[in-house]
Amino acid sequence: MNNIAQRDAFWNRIYDIAAQDRNVILISADMGAPSLDKYRKDLPAQFVNVGIAEQNAVLIGSGLALKGKKVYLYAIAPFITLRCLEQIRVECSIMNIPMTIVGVGAGMSYQDSGPTHHVLEDITIMRSMPNITIHNITDSVMASAVAGMNIKNTTYVRIDREVFPDIYSPDTDFRTGAAVVKEGKDCYLLSTGCMTHAALHAAKRLEGKSIDVGVIDIYTFPINEEFLLETLKGVRKVVSIEEHFLPGALGSAVGELILDNGLPIKLRRLGITHAKGFCYKYGGRETIREYYGLDRESLDREIERFLTD
Repeated sequence: MNNIAQRDAFWNRIYDIAAQDRNVILISADMGAPSLDKYRKDLPAQFVNVGIAEQNAVLIGSGLALKGKKVYLYAIAPFITLRCLEQIRVECSIMNIPMTIVGVGAGMSYQDSGPTHHVLEDITIMRSMPNITIHNITDSVMASAVAGMNIKNTTYVRIDREVFPDIYSPDTDFRTGAAVVKEGKDCYLLSTGCMTHAALHAAKRLEGKSIDVGVIDIYTFPINEEFLLETLKGVRKVVSIEEHFLPGALGSAVGELILDNGLPIKLRRLGITHAKGFCYKYGGRETIREYYGLDRESLDREIERFLTD
């Protein structure tokens, strides 16, 4: 993928699929991108722009999906999920109509657009409902692979705006929902989405202090419990890392798995607390992470403190 934007990797793959299948329909809520421009120009009969009307996009998509169309909805992440919560609950969770909801701007990707555009609740809300699968994308290779998956229920694809280096190879089987991207002995960092890159950097820095930390990328919810239970055999401590409010998201999901299975594992959750609330600071993503205690220095300090307790 050559480290291209996750958005472009995803829609380029959908373009190739749609060019061979007239049942593929892309519904955009007034979004633009070079990859979308190509789709709109070459496949106009398979493209619908509903304007800034995300709730209507879900309703139109539901009707088309019921008629056998393969529907992809696209908008800014907080608006295609939180603004459309009732529509998603009824059409996707209750009625189990298969659609792919694509939200761009995961976490604090829209770093200088303020808290209205930061999406820190969507994983919690979407994973609370049945019949919805979440793919929190890590790199462009994963984005392309997820675009090519056949879906049977509603899928929410959470895409970051920032361009990250690819950490996966094109032959990776992403159906496992999680992967060990770095082996470790002392502890495992369990991360998701953009924070997998932060976790890998933290693990490398801690190597300089003779701390051997592994990294597990959890990119699909519900979590593949069988995989994680097998991978964590013999592990005594884990740290979850997420650019998301803590209640109900990755750390909660890991904690539920540990508790429900009676595992003798200590868990430290690193993420955004409600006490910190919404961030009105500007100056880039790392500045916002510093406010929340998710910057490089804070991560290193909290992980090391947890391991030496």
